Amino acid sequence: MAASENRTDLNKLLEQFRQRASEAQDRLSRLEAAIGKEKDSHEEEYCKKVSKLESELECVKSELAAEHKKAEELAVENAKLKYRVTHLIQAVKEADLKQEGKGT
Repeated sequence: MAASENRTDLNKLLEQFRQRASEAQDRLSRLEAAIGKEKDSHEEEYCKKVSKLESELECVKSELAAEHKKAEELAVENAKLKYRVTHLIQAVKEADLKQEGKGT
């Protein structure tokens, strides 16, 4: 009879252990599901942020290319103006020399 009592007690303990293990597995499953949803949400936010940054980068690249083009155009214009200024200065000097020659 003592052996059957020990088995009954052991079976009760095992049943309680199985029940707690089952409850723990259920909680673990719920936690894993919640973490999975949160992870998916974070990945989605990350992807959106990366897409937004890539889009902004493309816009900035376009603006930079436009600014480079403007800078090149201004450099060409500047060179033309310097050429004109040089010739105008030369013309003024020649005119001054002619004026001096006529004045004396």
